[in-house]
Amino acid sequence: MQNTKAYLMLVFATLFWAGNFTLGKFAYLENIPPNSLAFLRWCLVWIILFPFTYKETLKLKSQILRNSSLFVILGSTSVCIFTSFTYNALNYTQVINASLFNTAIPVTIILVCFLLKIEKTNIFQLSGLLISVFGILAIITRLDLNILVTLNFNKGDLFMVGAIIAWGVYSAYLKKRTFKISLLTLVHIICSFGLIFLLPLFILDIAQGKVIEISGNLFYILVYFAIFPSIGSYYCWAGAVSIIGANRAGIFLSLIPLFSTIMAIFFYNEQFQFFHLIGAILIILGLFLSNKEIKNA
Repeated sequence: MQNTKAYLMLVFATLFWAGNFTLGKFAYLENIPPNSLAFLRWCLVWIILFPFTYKETLKLKSQILRNSSLFVILGSTSVCIFTSFTYNALNYTQVINASLFNTAIPVTIILVCFLLKIEKTNIFQLSGLLISVFGILAIITRLDLNILVTLNFNKGDLFMVGAIIAWGVYSAYLKKRTFKISLLTLVHIICSFGLIFLLPLFILDIAQGKVIEISGNLFYILVYFAIFPSIGSYYCWAGAVSIIGANRAGIFLSLIPLFSTIMAIFFYNEQFQFFHLIGAILIILGLFLSNKEIKNA
């Protein structure tokens, strides 16, 4: 029964995250500036969480200040870079492309942990990383060698490469937290630090004349972003991991591009092409290989 609950939570978490890509493309079609969208999304998250987290935040004030450098990294990489880069990417690339890059996040985390010497890395993980890199190259080059030779990459795909690297750094540094804190309060604190970095981007949008028009669609987009992928997915993901563990839960990340692809084909008439298939197979193969453990003889 508990396993069934965990699997349902993982399905909902990935479904909500997939919706983030689909609505991110819709926001672009509505001429909503991506950096402003990211800032307003996390402002709304901050407001929603505040009544539930401020007491714990005040109790942990001294520990938060002592770990401020850690929270600067967590907030800037996840709330600022990952979110703004993802929404910028959707201005230039397909929903299918953007969502497929997310399947490479687990091996990106391995790469960051290896480079920063946060965790030891085995031969299977390094091999899986290499295969996944070929999968990413298959997507950003569309299996066209000329794109690789001329470096004529799609700007949106490059934004997504930056986004998943940022999330890899965030995930790696998340392991460095040394004090106990509830999930909602942790999200709220990271959100607070991230908004500090998003504010200049929001001001830059205004300075460049990229002003958001208030509309019903903007309201619905922000409410979805704040409640479902920002709070709902985090809650469902953490709950499921506590039941079945991170390794088994990680496999469900592959549902994000599946759901996103279905939504993109239905809403935007996007096409799932051969290079998407090859890229997805290589990335997922790399993911499974990187989860293998070397057993002692």
